[in-house]
Amino acid sequence: METVYINSPLGITKIVGDEDGVAVISVSDVGTNEVSQEIPAVLQEAVSQLEEYFNKKRIDFTFKLNPKGTEFQQKVWKSLLEIPYGKTISYMDQTKKLGDVKAIRAVASANGKNPLWIVVPCHRVIGTNGSLTGYAGGLSRKKWLIEHENPTTQQSLF
Repeated sequence: METVYINSPLGITKIVGDEDGVAVISVSDVGTNEVSQEIPAVLQEAVSQLEEYFNKKRIDFTFKLNPKGTEFQQKVWKSLLEIPYGKTISYMDQTKKLGDVKAIRAVASANGKNPLWIVVPCHRVIGTNGSLTGYAGGLSRKKWLIEHENPTTQQSLF
């Protein structure tokens, strides 16, 4: 597995992957890791597409993904890919689409274990009442991402 660290508006972004695809994209506070001077060839497309996303020149990602997780987690993460750019859904809506409303806690837990920040858009899942709830990258980052994708959103997110 190769690893690269890049700057993003939300902190230092870590990207991990190999020829089978990107397995992890995460963010940490600025200064936690040093920005990489070289980008491994297998990660160049991911870096390029993330930079385009942050510059509002991309709304979806086409590089190969290879997240590690249980069969259930993979199913939940795949459902996240169906949420359009600039839109949000509730955890309950996501759970209904997956076919078992009783699984809401399990779905929320799987979302929280999503290893592919932004690309698998768990930030687009909000509370039923429209509030921001749980986000591994922190609620301030979730708010930023939702506003980045839909600057006309007038929701009270806090």
